[in-house]
Amino acid sequence: MHVPDGFINAPVSAAAGVAAVGAVAVALRGARREQGGASRPGEAVSGGERTAPLAGLVAAFIFAVQMLNFPVAAGTSGHLLGGALAAILVGPCTGVLCVSVVLLMQGVLFADGGLTALGVNITVMAVVTTVVAYAVFRGLARLLPRGRRSLTAAAFTAALLSVPAAAAAFTLIYAVGGTTDVPIGKVATAMIGVHVLIGVGEAAITALTVGAVIAVRPDLVYGARGLSAPLKLRVGGALVDAPAAAPAPAARSSHRKLWAAGLVTSFVLAGFVSFYASTNPDGLEKVAHDKGIDRKEEEHAAKDSPFFDYGVQGITDSRLSGGLAGVIGVGVTVVAGTGVFWALRRRRAPYADQADPAGTAAVTEPAESA
Repeated sequence: MHVPDGFINAPVSAAAGVAAVGAVAVALRGARREQGGASRPGEAVSGGERTAPLAGLVAAFIFAVQMLNFPVAAGTSGHLLGGALAAILVGPCTGVLCVSVVLLMQGVLFADGGLTALGVNITVMAVVTTVVAYAVFRGLARLLPRGRRSLTAAAFTAALLSVPAAAAAFTLIYAVGGTTDVPIGKVATAMIGVHVLIGVGEAAITALTVGAVIAVRPDLVYGARGLSAPLKLRVGGALVDAPAAAPAPAARSSHRKLWAAGLVTSFVLAGFVSFYASTNPDGLEKVAHDKGIDRKEEEHAAKDSPFFDYGVQGITDSRLSGGLAGVIGVGVTVVAGTGVFWALRRRRAPYADQADPAGTAAVTEPAESA
């Protein structure tokens, strides 16, 4: 759903850019808390010592999976947006930043999504998907019985709804600032209809990934925090909360193994599996062509990029060119994403560590419901 230059007029694109900057600024502040910083003395630290290193990996994984277009219907394909996945794994504010980093890398290096439309893309693909998905996920997680299956089902539903929500947000922006005269009702019907189908694929990828991480390290899933009752100890005839223990060396090692496995998976998906992705136009491209939205599409400012259109210029073998571009994209994204979240952790308030000296907020795996 990467919006190219020329779909939305300059004033609305500028307004969307301002909105995106504001959303990213809010997300930066919120991500500091999600990554373990506290906004005021005495505020509890939420386990970010273990989550922060995963944020850059989540951005790289989203970049890789977005290269895997899957067919949906009538010559149309779709790909992961990633807002729901990022929000559930590392938190909604951190999720906005993860997807924003991906969109920035795609627009600048690969000419995927217009540079003047970057604000529109961040608003639609990063902010709307993340906010909608996390709101739905948290609501369902509180209503459903505690357990891994319930969390996975909540993740599936949240991701499913986030995609047509993004399509509706684009339609609203187009209604205000579209550069072609197309009946908005037809645009809305086509956009939301095809993106409901794409949402099924998004939901499957999100649920499988969230379920896999919960099965291995539930304490690393931001969306699973606070959903299980704390361990109780009986002291003097009364039940009290057990103190949080420092992460065991085995858990730290498991964390590193999970990170390494995720990075290798991202490289394999982008460098090899992406060659077999569907070549059909994605939902927005198909609707834009069928309804005439693309009549004023402009040439991308980064068309001379050495990685234009996910290939390495000068390499004639399409498999090698696309695979190498994917590997480079994953590498650049994980470095950029990790740098952003490392900086956030470095800048956290001095009293953050005082709120939780051990840097822990132990999260136990939600008990599987019968």
